[in-house]
Amino acid sequence: MRYLYTFALHMYALSVEIASFFNRKARMTRIGQWYTNGTLRKKIDRNAKYIWFHAASLGEFEQGRPMIEIIRKRYPEYKILLTFFSPSGYEVRKNYDGADVICYLPFDTPYKVRKFLNLANPAIAVFIKYEFWLNYLTELKRRGIKTYLISAIFRPNQLFFKWYGKWYRKALECFEILFVQDEDSKKLLTGYGINNVEVCGDTRFDRVLEIQQNARLLPEVETFVRGDSPILIIGSSWPEDEEIIIPYFNTHPEMKLIIAPHEIHREHLLYIQSLLNRPSIRLSESCEESLLTNDCLIIDSFGLLSSIYRYGDIAYIGGGFGGGIHNTLEAAVYGIPVIFGPKYHKFKEAKNLIACGGGFSVDNANAFTNRMDHFISDPVSRRKAGTAAGDFVHQNTGATEKILSFFNT
Repeated sequence: MRYLYTFALHMYALSVEIASFFNRKARMTRIGQWYTNGTLRKKIDRNAKYIWFHAASLGEFEQGRPMIEIIRKRYPEYKILLTFFSPSGYEVRKNYDGADVICYLPFDTPYKVRKFLNLANPAIAVFIKYEFWLNYLTELKRRGIKTYLISAIFRPNQLFFKWYGKWYRKALECFEILFVQDEDSKKLLTGYGINNVEVCGDTRFDRVLEIQQNARLLPEVETFVRGDSPILIIGSSWPEDEEIIIPYFNTHPEMKLIIAPHEIHREHLLYIQSLLNRPSIRLSESCEESLLTNDCLIIDSFGLLSSIYRYGDIAYIGGGFGGGIHNTLEAAVYGIPVIFGPKYHKFKEAKNLIACGGGFSVDNANAFTNRMDHFISDPVSRRKAGTAAGDFVHQNTGATEKILSFFNT
């Protein structure tokens, strides 16, 4: 089966190369990986010890960031190597100053794995939540490099636990310790004889609390939210979300809207503006007068959303009508209720937000209208839900310190 897995990886790499001729993300992946070996040759200090952190994309990086930054402070004798698989992670964080070397991770084929590890030569490897690359993990174990998985969560429907997935379960045996988010994950793993498991929670709670404590002051947004109008903030929206929310906003002049779409290319921004019937302004084109006279502020730059939530009364998190919701905790930490679409069941924090009364799922426009009408007409209920959301985040911090107590550096 491992040979079939490796063959499939070769075919996947080939498909990405072909797709790169007409797909921007595939092209960025191919070119980024092509530069990896040169980056390692140029930047790796052969006299230093490295801890290698791997994140699939931006979300996993933010999840692991508390670990990276605490280790950097407490263990200055180690340098940090950070890799990404997705362009959406690398392109946003390629200049992150918390790591000494940042690059793409090459495909999980045996030759590329050996080449990468020969050049990087990490002392310790840390995978964040996902990315179970069998050849990398097997080779790390063969070389005696201690490897950890942090903030992981496991479900019975994953390949590891299928009758035909026993061969892939060997990847989990390569970790020194699997740090999981909950007891259900530990029970599932131990039921299959995987006992190197510790329940430590989710480091994302530590990260969003840190973001809240260091949130940026945004004068333009402060100007826009002046007054008594309830502020709805849409974070990481897709067209499916916008088609539900913007018609509601158009017919409710008592509220204001801040929308930070997941993609900010010209076509998507024009699409959003085509849906709006009320005055709107893009952040990049705003001035004090326009901020005071428009009802919708469109955020057309990255990196601001986690600080923008502080200015909201209600948050809607996008993605729940597509592949899955984006980060709900970034909004919840500010003590505001969080609304999202129906595809949230893979996200433990979203289910827990619903359970505590701070999160609300809507599966169509009518459900969204009913929820918003309730929050706008009943500010006491809205504030109660927001308090529940904020308390939930604060009560679940501390995972980073728990992991460090086991971390054998």
